[in-house]
Amino acid sequence: MQQRILIAVLAGLISATTSLAGAQQPTTTPKIKAVPIQPTSPASGEQMYKTYCAVCHGDKATGAGPAAPAMRIPPTDLTQLSQKNGGVFPADHVTTVLKFGVNNAAHGSSQMPVWGDLLGTLHSTGPETGTVVHQRIANLTNYLKQIQK
Repeated sequence: MQQRILIAVLAGLISATTSLAGAQQPTTTPKIKAVPIQPTSPASGEQMYKTYCAVCHGDKATGAGPAAPAMRIPPTDLTQLSQKNGGVFPADHVTTVLKFGVNNAAHGSSQMPVWGDLLGTLHSTGPETGTVVHQRIANLTNYLKQIQK
């Protein structure tokens, strides 16, 4: 059940009723639709970002993804992580967030999925599962480091 909720945030497609006749018609709050997690290469941080992160953080990682309007707290601008950390990319913090999620609303929305758990579901259970999840998180972290402004 927890996985299904997290997957909803992972690859949510927004189903919003929009006003075609102007401001007179009310709009509904955007909803995030649950879809299954899609497999990607553990070697490509960019591919994982586009598949798992861009729906909330946007194609340019600025926090403007299609699911962003449905969130209580806007997604973080991932291109500003180094700038907000005195010019140093916070790799350990990013890795921790990807592995365990966000517990402090000041550092991001608690709506963000726990990627360590979700990425583990892409592989059969066995001793190599943890290694592949670690590889995925490291490659995704390295990709985020590369896109810093």
